[in-house]
Amino acid sequence: MTTKRPMTRRMIIMLICVGVLLGALVGFNLFRAHMLKKFMASNAVPPATVTAAVASYQTWQPQLAAVGSLRAVRGVDVTTEVAGLVRDIAFSSGQEVKAGQVLVRLNDDSDRAQLVSLQAAAELAQTVYKRDKAQYDIQAIAKAQLDADAADLKSKKAQVDQQAALVEKKTIRAPFAGRVGITTVNPGQYINPGDAIVTLQAIDPIYADFYLPQQQLGQLQVGQAIVVDTNALSNRTFDGKIRSINPRVDAATRNVQIEAAVDNRERKLLPGMYANVKIDAGGVQRYLTLPQTAITYNPYGATVFVVKPGAQKNAQGKVMPVAQQVFVTPGPTRGDQVAILKGIGEGTQVVTSGQLKLKNGTPLVIDNRVLPADNPNPTPQEQ
Repeated sequence: MTTKRPMTRRMIIMLICVGVLLGALVGFNLFRAHMLKKFMASNAVPPATVTAAVASYQTWQPQLAAVGSLRAVRGVDVTTEVAGLVRDIAFSSGQEVKAGQVLVRLNDDSDRAQLVSLQAAAELAQTVYKRDKAQYDIQAIAKAQLDADAADLKSKKAQVDQQAALVEKKTIRAPFAGRVGITTVNPGQYINPGDAIVTLQAIDPIYADFYLPQQQLGQLQVGQAIVVDTNALSNRTFDGKIRSINPRVDAATRNVQIEAAVDNRERKLLPGMYANVKIDAGGVQRYLTLPQTAITYNPYGATVFVVKPGAQKNAQGKVMPVAQQVFVTPGPTRGDQVAILKGIGEGTQVVTSGQLKLKNGTPLVIDNRVLPADNPNPTPQEQ
């Protein structure tokens, strides 16, 4: 009995020690798990501030767009065929002139005097011919004499016509109706053949020349309506129609040239201006659209980040949404917008800016106070 008691006491002490050790181990593990959970919570992925938009359907009018150049229907630099001294300038710079209107007169005094002399010689030859014709009729002279008189008369008349043409060339007229430009020619100035006197442009209507790829030829036809605008006249558009399509495609670029006549009755458009040309092609389409900034283009495809419900809470205790990357198939573009053919549905909320800092599961803070451009018809802005 005396021997069993110490052994029982030792067993109890040993069991108590083992229990305390086990309890310490369990408590340590629980404490470690709590601290790990706390550490992981404090090192969670920080939320990213982004903008977002809801994908919605819009109706689009498909358009072909090009940048072209404006050209006068008729345009020349008025010159002279003959040299001479300028006597009179009969127009003002920028004036509208009619076809045949006198623009410049050159000094033609000596030419007119020469014309009078030649006319007198021609009249004398005419008199000689008539007299010799009467003589020939009564067999008083030979036929050879009459033939020589006739040839001399024709020669004298030709000289008169040549001199009259030279006198006429000393008066320079407008070859067609239009607007003259700015001239630097002054009375008393000597000009040579080919010297430019003033530019003359017929600008109503005005032509717009532009190029489109060959694959769009099937959507074009003569008489098709176009709309033209230029940054020289902001918020103004001008209507026109396709006048001609070049029958040859450029082998280097595979583009085809198109010529359109544009209404310019106000004379606002000028030759040499560049112009934006838009052509309605086909019927109205209905597309699911997003701002173009929402699309991220990668070698393996186009993606967007969709806003999904999350589990992480912010400082106010609200559950924050998270980002999820989704592949999409983009379609045609219009201004700042792009059509989405596959990948998301109507009503899907999509991140439109801030994608570079996102990955799947990143918590999001959506701030739409400053939104990316989403204009179907943007215009350049100068600040």
